[in-house]
Amino acid sequence: MTYRGRHRRRRRGRAVRAFLSGTALALTAAATMISASQATVTDDGPGGLKPLTAVAETGKLRLTENLVPQASLDRLAAGMGRPVGVGAVLEDSDRILRDAIDCSPAERGALPVSPVATRAYCWNTDDTAGWQPGAVTTSGDADDDGAWGANRVILSGWSRSGGAVADRGLARVGFLNAGDLNHLSYTWALLAVPEADGRDYRGLVSHVSGMVWYQDKLLVTADDGGRTALYVYDMNRVQRASVVSDAVGRVPGGWSAHGYRFVLPAIGSYELSGGSDAPHPATVSLDRSTVPDTLVAGQWTLDDGDRGAHLWRYPFSTAPGHSGLLATSPTGRVAASEAYETKLTGVRGVLSYGAHWYVTRAAGPRDDGDDGHGTLWRQTADRTPDATYGESGDKADAKADRARAAVCGSAEKHSCWSPQTESLSYWQETGDVWTQSGRVLFALPLASIDRSTGPSTEQPGR
Repeated sequence: MTYRGRHRRRRRGRAVRAFLSGTALALTAAATMISASQATVTDDGPGGLKPLTAVAETGKLRLTENLVPQASLDRLAAGMGRPVGVGAVLEDSDRILRDAIDCSPAERGALPVSPVATRAYCWNTDDTAGWQPGAVTTSGDADDDGAWGANRVILSGWSRSGGAVADRGLARVGFLNAGDLNHLSYTWALLAVPEADGRDYRGLVSHVSGMVWYQDKLLVTADDGGRTALYVYDMNRVQRASVVSDAVGRVPGGWSAHGYRFVLPAIGSYELSGGSDAPHPATVSLDRSTVPDTLVAGQWTLDDGDRGAHLWRYPFSTAPGHSGLLATSPTGRVAASEAYETKLTGVRGVLSYGAHWYVTRAAGPRDDGDDGHGTLWRQTADRTPDATYGESGDKADAKADRARAAVCGSAEKHSCWSPQTESLSYWQETGDVWTQSGRVLFALPLASIDRSTGPSTEQPGR
């Protein structure tokens, strides 16, 4: 029976991949027709990334580390019971994502035209209605062998956008068992913040637009007011809720997590050290091509604005007892190790690997000639303040080489990407980039992104 079940899943997996290929051909054909009727592409790209070296610029990016006292964490664990690990959460995964072949045409419209998704799934409508999707990270971020213990895992962040006013903004994470990519099962855990010295907790109220699981820590972007930029969670400190109710925190008879079986209380946070104009890290990802590994951060900008965005990185700590946390000075400050400015507007997801930075832009308004798809750019840094030259010796060639967009259709249309991808996660062990848009979770090889964005004279490594 087990063998036959696996055989059926393999056949279905092949059918889904064939279906995705057919969908991509149909989308490409549509893009070709749109390209012929809409002159939406210009040769004037954003150029390369401008390095930021002035202290006035880099100083704004500093963070301050604030860890919850150990006594508070121990008090919370004593009240709730012994924490559990990721494996225990996956054992309770009782929901199944739909394969692409079972997604609706509207849901499949969130897939990119080019490059083509090689895996795609849709979340169930009954438990995502009233929730806004956000960031994705995986056990490929957590460990370079792609697994967390015996498990391969995908984490998906969501925030409450509907329902009762008191629930608006609550954040949760979907734990997906990715051991069999033809059968993704999942369950939910609420993100929380300890209060009253560990005697209670409140729900994190934030859109989860960025999230990175590194070693045993989960770093989550925060927009819940104040100066907090990132919250930190310990993946070995997942707590079980003992009461099933809509309440959050300590309740008569035990602990509640908005109806979920698990809750993750934060063990710390990183606050902005700069002034009120300090760029806020709205999207984050992991870069394993640097030494040490780094947390890549990007600033969101308005879709129709004229202001570019800051892109920067923080090194992870290599100090004993500081696993999964950012590298700090003796005073607890975290400095950016590299910072740039891009001329792209409407920035959403950001990924860096080797010499390349991959930046996604949200879809523009349809009344401006957009067909509902976003754009994906690959950028590299300018080597000097002066323009450098491409292989032909022309400045324009150099500018084009430092910024190339994925194209589709005969007129090389740039609106080829998914409409709204807020984060990108590179699973280095498999070579795949994971992201989500709307109710669609999908993956595609990083190599296909490079092919779609054209040749580059930059070397892939640093």
